[in-house]
Amino acid sequence: MGFEPTAVGLEVRRSIQTELRALTESHTGRCKKACGFVSPHSVLLGHSQGLTSRVVYGHVMRVIGTVGLPGSGKGEAAAVAREAGIPVVTMGDVIRQACRDRGLDPAEHHGEIAQALREEEGLDAIAARSLPTIREHLDEDGTDVVLVDGLRSMHEVERFREAFGDDFVVVSVEAPFEVRAERLGERDRDASDGDVERLREREERELGFGMGEVMDDADVVVDNTSSLEAFRTKVRTLLDGGPEALTEGER
Repeated sequence: MGFEPTAVGLEVRRSIQTELRALTESHTGRCKKACGFVSPHSVLLGHSQGLTSRVVYGHVMRVIGTVGLPGSGKGEAAAVAREAGIPVVTMGDVIRQACRDRGLDPAEHHGEIAQALREEEGLDAIAARSLPTIREHLDEDGTDVVLVDGLRSMHEVERFREAFGDDFVVVSVEAPFEVRAERLGERDRDASDGDVERLREREERELGFGMGEVMDDADVVVDNTSSLEAFRTKVRTLLDGGPEALTEGER
């Protein structure tokens, strides 16, 4: 004799299916500064203090990719994530490791090897090489968020979107040129940091490589013009609740 669901059970099932269809139809589209990314396998939980969480196959999951010009604060965002115990995958580390694998000094051959990898393995090579590490972190118990530091082109963005769907969120960290130039001059880590003209040339190269397209296509833009603590607060809010947790005033 087969199992016969009760009338109540059937009604609950129909209600859930109806809600899922409505959520999927109304939220699967992406938009700049979007709030609430929902995939066909996602369910919205109840709201708490204006935050929306997603459950994907039983757990909340989000991969956040950051993009930003020199001095914007992208590295600081990664530092906040590490302090919170969130894994950070730095795409530049992939290139540095490739340099070492070839017996080369990363400090001298970083750009050369980055270009070689793209020519040998495709324009999304750095992203593709980062995927196993990201997935390893997501498979760890208690890991709901992974931050990917250093997006540089739409080829990389598309590779991550192909891998993670709507669970991949692009965040552009931005600040005016003058603010960033002042910060870089103070840290003076690179020969071009204190040279405004060289910094402009460096930024033009970065934007020309495709970073500008990534910034324009970002799901959310976080402004880093005010104080360091204000920026760190925004990043913590983003990591805890996703883009939907940031109010327009916080962006």
